[in-house]
Amino acid sequence: MTDLLEYLRGNPYPGRGIAVGRDRVYYFIMGRSENSRNRVFELTEDGIRTRAFDESRLTDPSLIIYHPVRRTELGLVVTNGDQTDAVCRIGDFRKALMTREYEPDEPNFTPRISAVRYPDGSFEISILKRSDGRCLREFFCYEGCNSGEGRFISTYQGDGSPLPSFMGEPLKVSMPEPEEVWQALNAENKVSLYANVNGAVKLFNKNLGD
Repeated sequence: MTDLLEYLRGNPYPGRGIAVGRDRVYYFIMGRSENSRNRVFELTEDGIRTRAFDESRLTDPSLIIYHPVRRTELGLVVTNGDQTDAVCRIGDFRKALMTREYEPDEPNFTPRISAVRYPDGSFEISILKRSDGRCLREFFCYEGCNSGEGRFISTYQGDGSPLPSFMGEPLKVSMPEPEEVWQALNAENKVSLYANVNGAVKLFNKNLGD
């Protein structure tokens, strides 16, 4: 099992990341450009959304303003893009993600990462990424996990130019406390963190002084 804190401390730019555990779910965003860093998480009626911290500095909202987390009858849906809304609208995780592909931000072609945790504790994780000029859709289904552990996926393996997409199965990781996860993220690149522990939600936003 990978120590999530050590992994994050040693990776300056995993991009966006999702960790799903038995009693907690984490989602974080990082940024290198001014547009990506100019964001905060805020609560909505059924989850959270991203919004510009300074509206006057917002340039292209198409890939950075979305609902990362929404609660539905299906379960808790967590993604790095507008596929959150597609999953909620269609009501089927896999069918919804068959309508999406990686982001068109050449040369990085950022993968779309998504997860759903069902009411019975089982969960699915997906990554849609570019491979040989086509979209490779990978799905991983878990019946659950033990206390203190979870599964983690991110958009990138690490920093680079272009940014290398995450490879392989989601990592089996430890699931530390929210404050520890926030502190482990690279101080220059981190933007926001969503933490849901036994249904209690806490948000961390660098632009708000967290």
